[in-house]
Amino acid sequence: MKDHMTVKGHDGTFTAYIARPEELPAPAVVVLQELFGVNADIREKCDELAEQGFIAIAPDLFWRQEPGVDLRVRSEADWQHGIRLYQAYNRDEGVRDIKDTIDTVAKMPECTGKVAVLGYCLGALMTFLTAVRHRVDAAVAYHGGDTEKYLGEVDGLHASLLMHLGEEDEFISKPAQAAIKAALAAKPNATVYSYPGQCHAFSRHNGTHYNAKAAALANGRTSEFLNQQLR
Repeated sequence: MKDHMTVKGHDGTFTAYIARPEELPAPAVVVLQELFGVNADIREKCDELAEQGFIAIAPDLFWRQEPGVDLRVRSEADWQHGIRLYQAYNRDEGVRDIKDTIDTVAKMPECTGKVAVLGYCLGALMTFLTAVRHRVDAAVAYHGGDTEKYLGEVDGLHASLLMHLGEEDEFISKPAQAAIKAALAAKPNATVYSYPGQCHAFSRHNGTHYNAKAAALANGRTSEFLNQQLR
């Protein structure tokens, strides 16, 4: 079942897209958006997770700036719009919103109480920040830009983390990727997969750099990881 729900956070009220599996109760995955908002791609990812037996919830991270952002990944105007929102986005406030979402979901009667966070690009960075600052049951990050700027917080990572990086990512430099891998290599609960020849957002549905083979490999690893950590 697909619907929208309201999250009452510490700083205000915002909406989230939710997809539920047929069998309940179930563990939950909080899905965090790219700079395009809770768009068709994010909703499709939630629907896929629901088909795999998870409650999937995508909160509106841009609600303070512009509620209901839903941008197209192949539109230059939408891309520029998203960049402006991304640059103005307050990441510390965002972590609080995500924590409020996690707390709301964990208390839902149809949830088992176990909650993972999974994000793409901006959402992957926010996944990392949430996992090092708060308790989560698991975390999955796909190509999180700027993650290297927050590696000083890596000691706060206690949940199991799975990270996917495209080796030719145009927004995460090779030195940045090397720094991320080195920092996480010291954490036995972190696993980083690197995908040769893949650009940013290689797993995004309908994206310019989408690669079906690499996406299937990454998504398969994610599915296995989530089942191991949440069930």
